[in-house]
Amino acid sequence: MELFKLTAHELHQKLVNKEVSSVEITQSVLGRIDAVEDKVQSYVNQTRELALAKARQVDEKIKKGEPISPLAGIPGAIKDNMCTKGIKTTCSSKILENFVAPYDATVIEKLTEQDMVLMGKTNLDEFAMGGSTENSGFFTSHNPWDLDRVPGGSSGGSAAAVAAGEAIWSLGSDTGGSIRQPAAYCGTVGMKPTYGRVSRYGLVAFASSLDQIGPIVRDVTDCALVMNAICGYDKKDSTSINSPVPDYTKALQVDVKGLKIGLPKEYFVRGMNPEVEKAVQKAVDQLVALGAEYQEVSMPHTEYGLSAYYLIAPAEASSNLARYDGVGYGMREEGDDIIAMYKKTRSKGFGAEVKRRIMLGTYALSSGYYDAYYMKALKVRTLVKRDFDRAFEKVDVLITPTAPSPAFKIGAMANDPLAMYMQDVCTIPVNLAGVPGISLPCGFVDGMPIGLQIIGKPLGEDTLLRAAYTYEQQNDYHKRFAPLGEV
Repeated sequence: MELFKLTAHELHQKLVNKEVSSVEITQSVLGRIDAVEDKVQSYVNQTRELALAKARQVDEKIKKGEPISPLAGIPGAIKDNMCTKGIKTTCSSKILENFVAPYDATVIEKLTEQDMVLMGKTNLDEFAMGGSTENSGFFTSHNPWDLDRVPGGSSGGSAAAVAAGEAIWSLGSDTGGSIRQPAAYCGTVGMKPTYGRVSRYGLVAFASSLDQIGPIVRDVTDCALVMNAICGYDKKDSTSINSPVPDYTKALQVDVKGLKIGLPKEYFVRGMNPEVEKAVQKAVDQLVALGAEYQEVSMPHTEYGLSAYYLIAPAEASSNLARYDGVGYGMREEGDDIIAMYKKTRSKGFGAEVKRRIMLGTYALSSGYYDAYYMKALKVRTLVKRDFDRAFEKVDVLITPTAPSPAFKIGAMANDPLAMYMQDVCTIPVNLAGVPGISLPCGFVDGMPIGLQIIGKPLGEDTLLRAAYTYEQQNDYHKRFAPLGEV
């Protein structure tokens, strides 16, 4: 089997056993990029020479008999909204097209210590606003399972890269489902950790109270490995949780005996693809057969979560994106005076979806509407959080679909943003509540992957990984590789 098709833990074992070198692995992935990137378009910027240089360093360590970390020498990709020193960080926006970050995000520092091989920065919906990568300021990424379909978003480039074999693992960011939804669409595993479990320092802010960095990988074992590498307290992030981080690989056990599963009826929304619902129910049945218990639970404020999110997130975005004015950094358009310069810069630099959300957020925060919209949305957020608290008094995890349908055709929702927003109906409440969630493959509809979402208690990532690993070991969905380039 080609090296680019293997998981990080399989490649690590081959490196330790000196069966292959990191350079050989990196060259295999580079060859795959050369073969399919023009079709998938997952990368905004490639760092080929940097990757090969790091691979040679790792090989030298192995040659000297030095120990290596689980991700050392393994090619990975980073969503292009995380700062990388000396490398462009564009957020897939014209306004930051030539911005080179002067420092590394905390997650990049942590992964550099692990001797990661960075293949490049991946495409996203501009400033992480969208669910398809069609809102990228540069180009649309394509789903490796069907090039006419979207890979999801906003971390579509990261998911597509892993699914296509253009990276072994990747990082995405999740504000309302932007790791889990593209993971589901591309047949990969994606986790949104508990809010604050991974430092946001160096993540370009979209909605600060919702954003969280997490892994997109081939299987649950790789998810645990990347989580081990990126989690932990960071004094540079005021929202970082100061709590010990367990070794998540210890949760990788086939054991769900006595695990209490809740099935929230409100997540099985009208219009959901019936095959998606069947696949989720089949997954629950498999876990029950292995000793888990399940019951239906009610989370009555779920239906209001989408509306609350699309007030809170744009409000925070309108504040965070005010810094892009042509003065401090990024693109600048000349004007007759400073106000004209502001207007021209922002008008030309931002895309339609970003402008839409800035306007919506500014309106929600404006005098006379703040109490009517933004404050009410915050109250609804509290109610959504309480729904989770009550559910977790009865059960250990919740199981839902990740998205109501498989990936849709490129352009199918381009003129209907509300329909696009509905694709996040199952993922958004998790961000509002700040709890962890994982998506993993649970079947196919017309040849397209669908995702199973498992939601846990705050800091309950180890329980999620145990449940996900148990399910994964009963099936082979994670072993199937996108047919791109195979026919």
